[in-house]
Amino acid sequence: MARVQTGLDRFQKSPPAWLAGCRLGLLSNAASVDRSFRHVRHILAQHYPGQLAALFSPQHGFHAEKQDNMIESADGVDPQSGVPVFSLYGQIRKPGREMFDPIDALIVDLQDVGTRVYTFVYTLSHCMETARQFNKKVVVLDRPNPVNGISVEGNCLAEDCVSFVGRYPIPMRHGLTIGELALMFNRHFGIECDLEIIPMKNWRRRMFFQDTGLAWIPPSPNLPTPASAVVYPGQVLWEGTNVSEGRGTTQPFELFGAPFIDSLRLNNTLDRSARAGVYLRPTIFEPTANKWREQSCNGFQLHITDPLRFRPYYTALCLLQSVIRHHGEQFEWKSPPYEYEYDKQPIDLIIGDRKVRRRLESLEPPEELAASWQDALDEFVGISSEFHLYT
Repeated sequence: MARVQTGLDRFQKSPPAWLAGCRLGLLSNAASVDRSFRHVRHILAQHYPGQLAALFSPQHGFHAEKQDNMIESADGVDPQSGVPVFSLYGQIRKPGREMFDPIDALIVDLQDVGTRVYTFVYTLSHCMETARQFNKKVVVLDRPNPVNGISVEGNCLAEDCVSFVGRYPIPMRHGLTIGELALMFNRHFGIECDLEIIPMKNWRRRMFFQDTGLAWIPPSPNLPTPASAVVYPGQVLWEGTNVSEGRGTTQPFELFGAPFIDSLRLNNTLDRSARAGVYLRPTIFEPTANKWREQSCNGFQLHITDPLRFRPYYTALCLLQSVIRHHGEQFEWKSPPYEYEYDKQPIDLIIGDRKVRRRLESLEPPEELAASWQDALDEFVGISSEFHLYT
């Protein structure tokens, strides 16, 4: 199978002639590299010398160095190029006119992870809105959805749970690349900016990241491997609880647990459907930071045995409900704030529908939950397929 070429790889081979003379902005981070590990800003400087006028950084910082949610990045200057860096995860999350005045076009090269709550795509959407307002062009260099482009899972975001971890009514696992999402935001959700996508070559929708032949550069500190990205669409739910999602360990999101959890009890009572494509290995771990710091946590490591059968969101809902059932006195929902929302419960923002949280609490079977949102999910699949760029 031919190796995948990212949008950046294709851009580098055939840099658009119309960009000559344009003042360029760049939204990127540490994962924005080509096959030779050259960063996109250096490639732009080579092809368009002196034209790079502004850099923009998403959550976790320009170097993907910030560890956790609501850990802000400051504006600065890139020491290698001398170009100013504007943080879009600090005092503001949507760029204003003063940030876009120095540029004519914004180049976007970000590695998304295929999950509704990952904020990079909303930073992109805010930039697209600003670009439309001030007549700037946006060019997205497409990259793979690391958890494939055919598996779509979960409830669509409810209107009363809109936040920076969910701006549009899409499911937890959306099955689109960042370029396809940009097209959907632009056309279906009405941003209507001047948008161009530089597509990949040789990417197929059934591919997981390990099938692409590309090197995995962590887009954020707690997604260190492709395996962590595969489990993330479900394991991110633990962020809304007092159960550790494995932050502060070497295997974030692959591990979860808490001191009060009885791993054997959970394992013995978990429904078989929750284990499809995954082996839940009981383990004990001790986070060095974040929840339960320097305390022994009983829990599990998720080992993916069949990624196409594995349903990370469904499995996580089953696990979460099992913890509620067996450890209701010790289990707690995390209190606000979460991603700059100070009133709504974090779990509601992550799940994207407070009714789902209430139904989990009432111990409604997860298979009934999944059946209840299937019609909306089917509708999303039909709409989103209109924006597919790849077979």
